[in-house]
Amino acid sequence: EEGLVVPAIMNCESKSLPEIAKASRDLVERVNKGVLHPDEYTGGTFSVSNLGMFDVDSFAAIIHPPQSAVLAVGTVKKKPVVKDDQIVIAQVMNATISVDHRVADGAQAAQFLVEVKKYLENPASLLV
Repeated sequence: EEGLVVPAIMNCESKSLPEIAKASRDLVERVNKGVLHPDEYTGGTFSVSNLGMFDVDSFAAIIHPPQSAVLAVGTVKKKPVVKDDQIVIAQVMNATISVDHRVADGAQAAQFLVEVKKYLENPASLLV
């Protein structure tokens, strides 16, 4: 109802995944109640935009200035894929990244997507 809301979770590099998830849930709850402080909308450098809940397969998200990049994730669907020369059904999700090329180049963005893919395919590796 409010349109685009882009609050920031600060200092993610020093937080664990559960801490980031908790902070995200807290922000969503407070956005829905309309009680975020103005300083919670500033200072972000990277966003994740999820339209998967609307059954959108893929999309290109627009960077929210002054941030430097945004990861767009679509819905997860079962699709046939080839694995070990066999056709199997797998859960597949499309992700795209938009990057401000004044900050990073496309090769760095591609390397980031490779890392995201690796962790999504093997989430237990996040615990190591």
